[in-house]
Amino acid sequence: MNVLVYAGPGTTIESVAQCTSALRALLSPHYAVSTIDAPALISDPWPSSTSLLAFPGGADLPYCRALDGAGTAKISTYVRRGGAFIGFCAGGYFGSARVEFEQDNPLYAVVGPRQLKFFPGTDRGTAFPGFVYDSESGARAAKIEVEKEALPELATDDENSSNDPTQDKDGRFLFSCYYNGGGVFVDADSIAAKNKNVTVLARYREPLQVEGGDAAIVHVKVGEGSVILTGPHPEFSPKRLRKSDSTLPPFYGDLVQRLLADDHKRVEVLKAMLLKLGMKVDKGLSQDSPPFPTTLYVTSAYKEDVDKLWSSLKAAEGLLQVAATHSDSKEDVQYKHVGENDTFLFSDASDSIFDMTSVAKELPTTTPDETKDDGSPQEIDLNKIVKKSVIYTHSDKLDRFHPALNQTPYFDHALYYKELLPPGSSRQTFGAIVQYAEVVTSTSTMLDRNISLLRHMPTGFTNVGSIQVAGRGRGGNVWVSPIGLLAFSIVIRHPVAVQSVAPLVFIQYIASLAIVEAIRTYGPGCEELDVRLKWPNDIYARNPAYNEAVSRGETDLPAEYVKLAGVLVNSNYVDNEYLLVVGCGINTANEAPSTSLNLLVAALNEKRRRSATQAIRPFKVEVLCARIMRFFEQMYTTFKTHGFAPFEQLYYSRWLHNNAVVRLDMYGGTKAVIKGISLDYGMLRVEELGFDGRPTGRKYTLQPDGNSFDMLQGLLKKKE
Repeated sequence: MNVLVYAGPGTTIESVAQCTSALRALLSPHYAVSTIDAPALISDPWPSSTSLLAFPGGADLPYCRALDGAGTAKISTYVRRGGAFIGFCAGGYFGSARVEFEQDNPLYAVVGPRQLKFFPGTDRGTAFPGFVYDSESGARAAKIEVEKEALPELATDDENSSNDPTQDKDGRFLFSCYYNGGGVFVDADSIAAKNKNVTVLARYREPLQVEGGDAAIVHVKVGEGSVILTGPHPEFSPKRLRKSDSTLPPFYGDLVQRLLADDHKRVEVLKAMLLKLGMKVDKGLSQDSPPFPTTLYVTSAYKEDVDKLWSSLKAAEGLLQVAATHSDSKEDVQYKHVGENDTFLFSDASDSIFDMTSVAKELPTTTPDETKDDGSPQEIDLNKIVKKSVIYTHSDKLDRFHPALNQTPYFDHALYYKELLPPGSSRQTFGAIVQYAEVVTSTSTMLDRNISLLRHMPTGFTNVGSIQVAGRGRGGNVWVSPIGLLAFSIVIRHPVAVQSVAPLVFIQYIASLAIVEAIRTYGPGCEELDVRLKWPNDIYARNPAYNEAVSRGETDLPAEYVKLAGVLVNSNYVDNEYLLVVGCGINTANEAPSTSLNLLVAALNEKRRRSATQAIRPFKVEVLCARIMRFFEQMYTTFKTHGFAPFEQLYYSRWLHNNAVVRLDMYGGTKAVIKGISLDYGMLRVEELGFDGRPTGRKYTLQPDGNSFDMLQGLLKKKE
């Protein structure tokens, strides 16, 4: 479920940033969008887990120098076997059979064949005069017309075209698109007349300086795969372009304004192009920008806990007291903390105006200024947006000690605390203090990258978000998470003194096991959910689509198990203890990017309906979160004293790998059988198999932080 953006030789910083930002906004939460360089593209096993490969703007010739041969062969094979490829500007040149770039200009001329040959003709440029490398002199707001019949995925209202803002009065779909140096796919019409796999999606609608047609965007079916190549830049958002700079030409300000006026059309075109490639896109999106972080609410099950935290925060080094007066003349005291990664503004709920602000009103309708003082391009750094945090102390001024449900509609605090502390339960530490926001950057990043603030957080402090706009995973993957995903990160202050008994590496195993047990005991019937542990830190579930395909006797089967959740543990060493942030993301009630618990429940309930068995109740994020906290704390308490041994057999009964045969990529493809986990350092124990399939007696141990497990290929590979 990955989307990879090439960021190797030939690309520009701005083109990679524009491409990555646009794809990340439109394709999340269905895909994780990240960059890939030339060596990784050539050597890493990315094709099996990648839905789209994107080549941004830049210079095509360095692409060839870096990738011709092994790289282009791998890309071609990936596409022909069902992959998708999109090339913008230089990526369009790179994907064509021949390039003719400024062939009459001795300074810039680049002419010759290309190896990918997705478009079986020539990409000739530049389409318009004035191009200069590393300059906006040749930039323009090019007028592009979409061939609506060729791009039926484009969202238009043909029956009410006079009221449709995406269409002109004559029903044509015209829009202004950023252009700088792209080409024309010459003879595309004559090629398409003979080759049904080639289709012109859009045309330039201004005089061109090259001959051979007017095709600006083409689609090509290549084997089982799909390719779109463009001359202009529909991925470029005018909101991310430079606004003022002494090096910019005098017409540039007007260019940006023209692009802004048609930006809603540009987004619709880019969405339609991605749909054409078979990607999953949220059709309701009106812009390619993620939501912005909203107010954080800090609440607690116990008065003394939140009061102690509030006192500790107010006494923290570097915390500045500021006063704010609002339009109704109300003044509240706020405390500003500038962390290493984020800036926070804390206030008491009994005094804070933030508490009365609805979430909807907090979401800006326009993006902040995205330029530096010198006018150079700058991505919005969501980490730098000030995070407003309201502390719900148990004050006599408050009617309740948590926000009302109409303030946090996606997280019911009352339901959460009721489940966390059932009647007769003992005191709970994990999850007893919760910091919640509807929109967060990353529940983990806000903790582990602000050490000066993390030092004041007690064990059990839990960060929860309904939407993460910069969710993090192993390998640096970043994505926007959907509503319905349970995302939380919990702080654990792990003493150095217990390391000999309870090594850090096992905490990811304990956390994963706690999640599985919380799911399997959620309610009657949940024990039937086939939820399993995948080493070292993922949770998988049996795919209902696999079961259905097997029952129908199909031979081309989908994956038997699909990812349901992941755990990521980050560690900082401070004052003779480890400050751990255990981050978890669980597909609970969402429909993407993979399966979710409620989709599993729905499939199981369909079988139960046919057998007249009582239905299983759907999962709620608040109830599941509370149950995980209780299981996790119980297990961690035992683990600190007795290590992992008490959980070993339960762990093996829940994991996917008992006696599984895998290939060790780091040992030349040697086959081995998985035997278990070592109790000293938490290493994966495997035993080598000979050519006859029998054990050779040679054993290996693999550490989780240095290896990743590609379950679909039965492959253990070294983590870069």
